[in-house]
Amino acid sequence: MLIVTSRSFLSTVSSSFAFKSAIVVACYHDRRKEGTLSTFELLAAIDLRDGKVVRLVQGEFARETVYGDDPIATAAKLLETGVPWLHIVDLDGARAGAPRQTRLLGDIVAALGREARCQVAGGLRTEAAVEAALETGAARVVVGTAVLEQPSLAGRLVERWGVERIGCAIDVRDGMAVGYAWQGGESGYRAEDSVHVLAATGVRRFVVTSIERDGLMGGPDLGLLERLVRLDAGAVIASGGIASIDHLLAVRGLGCAGAVVGRAIYEGRLELADAVRELAVCT
Repeated sequence: MLIVTSRSFLSTVSSSFAFKSAIVVACYHDRRKEGTLSTFELLAAIDLRDGKVVRLVQGEFARETVYGDDPIATAAKLLETGVPWLHIVDLDGARAGAPRQTRLLGDIVAALGREARCQVAGGLRTEAAVEAALETGAARVVVGTAVLEQPSLAGRLVERWGVERIGCAIDVRDGMAVGYAWQGGESGYRAEDSVHVLAATGVRRFVVTSIERDGLMGGPDLGLLERLVRLDAGAVIASGGIASIDHLLAVRGLGCAGAVVGRAIYEGRLELADAVRELAVCT
């Protein structure tokens, strides 16, 4: 385990004239694609383990980096950049199969007040767990393992809380959607099939993560994202490997409805305030 203390994840990153010009060109082409001008949700990830802010590599708990021990302060700093959403994951809950940090989640939401729009995930495998997460004040929950195995649960959740408050995780390894905190041993389901089945229950939002790319900052899996966007089954939020404004523009250009950014923020590779401004150019 590595504890990072020497670098601020909110460090300023300068932009060259050539880079700015490239953004303008990318936005121009983005406008020409029908369906890409709806609101794009930029989500900053806060992964929680033992009450600390951490990031894993490819979901492996043995490859953990700790970025802070005050999740509330981290959340507040992220919101100061203008990022509209926080994506908060209870890693302990994901591993255990039941929420482990609901109280901390509630403390984060309460401390941030009305400014916070939090999407939460991790160990939400029952209606009761989803209800408890939403009662903390979270705007949306993301469910994965349970609905992959029992799609009808997703339908009940959407019927009770509405399509805007329920998302489904499509975590993909070798083309298969898997659950159980990505720890291996599961056979999984073909990603496209999972999206189709869940969409049939009423789900309209999918958080799609390329496990092979997660935490490596090497860029998103554009092929995977394009295939799932083309299904036209609902909004796709991209996750895994995103580390630059160019990456964000690329997934937006494919028709993704949003993107989750994690390690690149904490490593100083992506300045959120810049990303918020540049994405606004494309609206």
